Formats: sequence, structure tokens, C-alpha cells
Amino acid sequence: MAGAMMPGALARPRRVAVFRALQLGDLLCAVPALRALRNAWREAQITLIGLPWAASFATRFAHLVDDFIAFPGFPGLPERPPEIAALPLFLITAQSRHFDLAVQLHGRGDLTNAIVGTLGASATAGFRGPGTYCPDPARYAPWPEAGPEIERLLTLVDYLHLPRAGTQLEFPISPSEVAQADALRHMAGLARAGYACLHPGARLRSRRWPPEHFAAVAAPLQQAGLRIVVTGTAEEAEVTARVTRMVSGAIDLTGQTSLGVLAALIRDARLLVCNDTGVSHVAAALRTPSVVVSCGADPARFAPLDHVLHEVVHEPMACRPCAHDRCPIGHPCATQLAPARVAEHVRARLAVTQPARTQLPRIG
Repeated sequence: MAGAMMPGALARPRRVAVFRALQLGDLLCAVPALRALRNAWREAQITLIGLPWAASFATRFAHLVDDFIAFPGFPGLPERPPEIAALPLFLITAQSRHFDLAVQLHGRGDLTNAIVGTLGASATAGFRGPGTYCPDPARYAPWPEAGPEIERLLTLVDYLHLPRAGTQLEFPISPSEVAQADALRHMAGLARAGYACLHPGARLRSRRWPPEHFAAVAAPLQQAGLRIVVTGTAEEAEVTARVTRMVSGAIDLTGQTSLGVLAALIRDARLLVCNDTGVSHVAAALRTPSVVVSCGADPARFAPLDHVLHEVVHEPMACRPCAHDRCPIGHPCATQLAPARVAEHVRARLAVTQPARTQLPRIG
């Protein structure tokens, strides 16, 4: 019938919830999908439901999401210990928004499809793995078991017959964050593109390449005339201090920057060398060349899409991807990845000219 919607297509919802209760890198990989939802439903109130830390993400990406609800966790989800006592208030808060649509953008949906079903939305959409709970096959896309995370999430956009709005990542930085980064650079005597950042930390210990290996790859950077800046969170101070002690003249900015200030420092760096963690996606968003050392993670899934600017180096292991905080078999994916091999990729990335930042698709 003329004018009829295709199966899975959606009328313009007024109130939309998007569930993705994950860490920084995972949320940044979802930005192209969020941008597509915003472009398709420009008048909608879009609420991100995520881990408590992501309130700051929602503020930073206010052009894509309008509101935020903190998710207290749930038994069986590994992202955080569940706060069972907080679940009733969470559900009351979510259900009081009277969402027209709740989107499960978290993954396969083994447990999260049921969680999204409790939000009280008039309709739901998301991904479905084999044997997972699926309330509406027309709006639940089969979960892609292969491919980059950005593309996996965009398959739901395609499945709902919504237009894509690019695959680029983005990371807005405020003027005050730029000013703070400039002040730090000035105090340290760092010129733009005159330094490289080493980021040896990661939330999971199994994702960390040894500190002495990071220190070893400082040599080709210094030979290229670059200063070495070591970055990390306050919780990673022990790791970053070990690297700083082993690298002559290194500047340790651990715990001295907010995420936005760190992003501004990465934006103005010549190169970032890091573990497969959130800052690798920040560099991808800001188009700063990077070498990412992948220990434990699935390198094909979380590698940046631009393989000229960014390179992921890893040691193939049958046990990937790893969910352990500490490796139970001696961490061979990290210890067997020699610094000399990573240094080769560092030299190759130094030869790449950083391109101008491309304009993202317009919103509104």
C-alpha cells in the first residue's frame, strides 16, 4: 500500500531511551549510531541510560542526547557490581518518563533485552542473539558476531530503516578545557605537535602492556625530537610512575587532567601510544595518529576505522577476547609482544601527516 512503513520502520517517537551501560570507549563507538538517531528524530527527547560516570558523557554530547538516567547495574552484567536496593527507584524513574521507544544499544541482548523491557516504553528495539529474548523481531536486528563495533551498532540503524550520519567519531572539547590544556603545555614547555603521549594504564589489568615495554618505545619518539608525556588517571599512578622513572625527561601528568583536558592534550600531540582503552577512541575522534597495543581485547572489533592514522598491534591468542581482570595464564598476549615490534609501528605512524579534521554531518 502506498505510504505504508516498511517492517521495522518507526514513526517519529517523541521520547526515546537508549540503553548502553558501558565504559568510555564503548560509548564513543556508539556515537555514530546516536548521531543517526538524533538526525532521524530531531524533535525527540533522547535519554541515555548508562553507568553513573556517563552523566558527564551525556553533558559533553548534549547535541546528541538530552537527558541521562544512571543505571545501578543488574545481576549477571559484568560492568559494575549491582546496587539491588537502587533498582526500584531506577525503574520508577525510567517508567515515569513514558518513553515511546527504548533502544537496546548494549550488545547481543542476552540479559539486556529483558532489562530494556522493564523500562515501560510503548515499543522497544535492539539486537538479538540466537536464543535471546526478542519481543519484536521486526525491530530487533540479528547481532553481528564480527566486524568493527561502530559498524555492528550501525546495523541496527539500518535495520530500522533510518539513514546513517557517517561513521566518524567525535569528542567535543570545551574552551575551558582547551585553556587548561594550554596552561599545562605552557608550564611544561610543550609545543603543539612537539610531544607524544604514552598512556600505559587501562581499567582491566589484563588490558595493560608491561610498563617497561611502554618505556622502551619512548626511544624512537625521542629520536624524532619529541618530548614524552605520560598520562593516566590517579588510580593508574603506580603504573605511570614506573614508566616515567624509566624514560629520561618524561613529563608525568597522571591525575592532573580531567577527561576533556586530557583529550585536548591528545589532540595537540604528534602521536599517542596506548593500550586498547578509552583514550584510543578519543585519539580516533580527534584524528591524532596512534599506535594501540591490544592485550586481551578483540582487536578487530575495537580498532579505529582509519588504518592509516591508527594501528592496532597485537599478539594472536586463542583465548581472546579475555574478560579477566588479571590473566590466569601468565599474560602471554602482553609479554610476548616485543617492544621492537611496536616501535616499528611507532616510526611508521610518525611518517603519517595528520590530516585536517573533517566536518561531521550536520544535526538539525
